[in-house]
Amino acid sequence: MSFDLALILDSVPRLLDGLWLTLQLLLISAAAGTLLGVLTCAARLSGSRLLTWPAWLYVTLFRGTPLLVQIFIIYYGLAQFPFVRESFLWTFLREPYWCAILAFALNTGAYTGEIFRGGVQGVEKGLSEAGWALGLSRWQRLRHIVAPIALRLSLPAYGNDLISLLKGTALASTITLLDVTGVARNIVAKTFAPYEIFISAAIVYLAMTWIIQRLLALVERRLNRPLRRS
Repeated sequence: MSFDLALILDSVPRLLDGLWLTLQLLLISAAAGTLLGVLTCAARLSGSRLLTWPAWLYVTLFRGTPLLVQIFIIYYGLAQFPFVRESFLWTFLREPYWCAILAFALNTGAYTGEIFRGGVQGVEKGLSEAGWALGLSRWQRLRHIVAPIALRLSLPAYGNDLISLLKGTALASTITLLDVTGVARNIVAKTFAPYEIFISAAIVYLAMTWIIQRLLALVERRLNRPLRRS
């Protein structure tokens, strides 16, 4: 069996046909998951059992089960319930696109919530107490003291989760979506050259990961600018 470098060079542009779908899955899921993570973090830190326990259960379920299983349960499982098929949700849940986004958002929201919770808990209590001594309200302390520091502490782990989400979007191909991996599988079915084609797909994902890492590095440098000045 010979290694066909020309096939790799020819396949990369064809794989870009699925790049837009991959980016959609990544960006929409990341935005929804981040919002869900903020709400989960707030619930976990609220001190109220009515909020803490449901948030804990959600985090435990989605961090303790494989993402692929979650996708299959949402895509194949929810359709088994008549009340789902008869509700307005069926307009979205019958489409693999929205099922994938829902699964990715719920999964990354569980991880992001814990990342943000760790960031908030990493802020020294003395800083918040100093703000209180200066007469700042609870919202002002959160906005001007706790949130900026927690964001800096959370950013490295959040970046890792974002990259994991990017790689997780490859599972969307298991429910018929033609993202980068889905296009690669179609090309393999025609060329019978899985080695070269999946190397081409790996190159595309590697390039996207590098771009995300560079963007996060710029954000981290900007957030740390006050520390460098001091």
